[in-house]
Amino acid sequence: MSKKKTLSIIMAGLMIGATMVAPTYSIYAGNTNAVVFEDGAVQTSKGVANVGEGTANITINGNANQTLVGKQFAIYTLFFAENSVGGESINYTFNPKYEQALKQVIAPELNTTPEKVTEYMVIDYIQSLNHNKVEGATTPQKLEGRYSDFRYFIEELRNKMVELKMQPDVIKVNDTRADNSIQITGLQYGYYIVDEISNVAGTHSAGSLCMVDTSNPTANINIKSDYPSVVKKIQEDDNKQTVGNDGWNDIADFEIGQTVPYKYTSTVPNMNGYKTYYFAFHDKMDKALTFKKDTVSIVISNGDKDYTLKPNEFKVVTEDIGDETFNVVIDDLKAIVDREFDKKDELQHNTYGQTITLRYDATLNDNASLDTGRPGFENDVRLEFSNNPDSDGNGSTGFTPWDTVVCFTYKLDVTKTNNHDKVLANAKFRLYSDKECQNEVFVKQNESGDYIVINKDSVKGEETPDEAVEMVTPEDGNFVIYGLDGGTYYLKETKAPAGYRPLLDPIVLNVKPQFTEDRNNYVKGDGATDKTLIDLSVTAQIRKFINGKYEDSQLDLETNVDDGNANITVINEVGSKLPITGSSATLLLVIAGVTLMSASLIIYRRNKGKENEK
Repeated sequence: MSKKKTLSIIMAGLMIGATMVAPTYSIYAGNTNAVVFEDGAVQTSKGVANVGEGTANITINGNANQTLVGKQFAIYTLFFAENSVGGESINYTFNPKYEQALKQVIAPELNTTPEKVTEYMVIDYIQSLNHNKVEGATTPQKLEGRYSDFRYFIEELRNKMVELKMQPDVIKVNDTRADNSIQITGLQYGYYIVDEISNVAGTHSAGSLCMVDTSNPTANINIKSDYPSVVKKIQEDDNKQTVGNDGWNDIADFEIGQTVPYKYTSTVPNMNGYKTYYFAFHDKMDKALTFKKDTVSIVISNGDKDYTLKPNEFKVVTEDIGDETFNVVIDDLKAIVDREFDKKDELQHNTYGQTITLRYDATLNDNASLDTGRPGFENDVRLEFSNNPDSDGNGSTGFTPWDTVVCFTYKLDVTKTNNHDKVLANAKFRLYSDKECQNEVFVKQNESGDYIVINKDSVKGEETPDEAVEMVTPEDGNFVIYGLDGGTYYLKETKAPAGYRPLLDPIVLNVKPQFTEDRNNYVKGDGATDKTLIDLSVTAQIRKFINGKYEDSQLDLETNVDDGNANITVINEVGSKLPITGSSATLLLVIAGVTLMSASLIIYRRNKGKENEK
């Protein structure tokens, strides 16, 4: 599919004309509609471009939330116009600059050759395409439809002028007026094609459709370059009430192995004038995220009706897409919307603006253990869409900017010692999500001997995964638990090292990330700074039974927000021997008695041996 810049046409039948510096231009190979202007443009200042040739003007109004800044408009002055004194009549005359294009396009329609086509023949032919004829220079006139013969004629004429390398005049939009409009002033009376010719760098772009407007001495054109947008959200599973919108925002954190829900929201653009409309989501995931292809669903809604796309109405592409993870492609959005939400008027124009919601899930995989804390794991989306409404249907497309969301995960560094700072091996631990220690947070061992969380989303039901293990401190007493979510965990010592008493109660760990309050305007790359994950705090509540009573303490653990880690030392108290009874004198007498008995036994055995010899 071609993805080149496209022309967008606004046909303005105006009682105005202009003389401007003609710019140079070049044509993209393979797309006769694409023209790039290199110099000679008349630029706006405070939203006004003053040509300085007359008293008429054209106002171009941008769509809501779709800026005109950065756009360029080519202006073709097809005819010069003259009004009668009372304004009851108007007369058009050729602009020699575009005369040959008009004759070449109209000649086949009149079954003649361009050389035989006269000025009156051209004007009368164009008038024959007018289904809303009115007399006079100032009488309001209804627009022709986007599927009208007049629209197709203007497309053909525009293409012919480009083919013949006829240079238009150019307006470049540096800025707009407060209402997102520009005004081209200082024009003479004339009949114009105004053609949007450039994308807005780094933002959206879409082609305009043919329009007709007649006025004297001013004209207002509402630009029809309607383009869609896309917003991506991730669903935080914790503190949804605080986050708002059922947890849907730009920032979240999860355990490794947990399901990560994503959502795109877009709006059906104005597709009137298009034969078909290509609509595709492009998604790029961090390597720590695994896409779940079978979870994709798309719903179109207008508030009264929801329509879920059938599997054969879209496709999920995961191969041959460069550095992207997957694409979700709707080959013809227009056909689906026109069928399911049919509100066509007498011009066969449908009503658009329905909401498109795409949902899918991913999994935070083991790669997340390599980069806990900042910068997080980003996921980007942009929208590719048809942006050439011309009837030739050349299939050119435009793109929205990328929209990015981010998620994080954390780790716990555990050190096992006694109360004399001696490291202890062979202590055993399990992790739980409830204080009763009934819901285990399973872990598996990685190649370095540390442990990675196995979220239950990664296993079936409540069964224990085959790879789940109990955590054991190695000889140096240190191990790491990777892949923790924000929230509360219970670390239980299930077996103490030999000679030590285990902790009777689990250690209560509260993992508290601090995110920005503006959770719905994440900017790509900000996960690596303090703009998104501002801080990380972890507290530990520890209860010990010592000397016949409980001792409770709460510690603020040392943390590093960049690494997303907290450090905890789990201490076993050194045990003392139980007491014994008696005195030291008694002990000496016992020892002396044992010594005498031993000596008497030795003498007895010697005498007995001599008797046996006799």
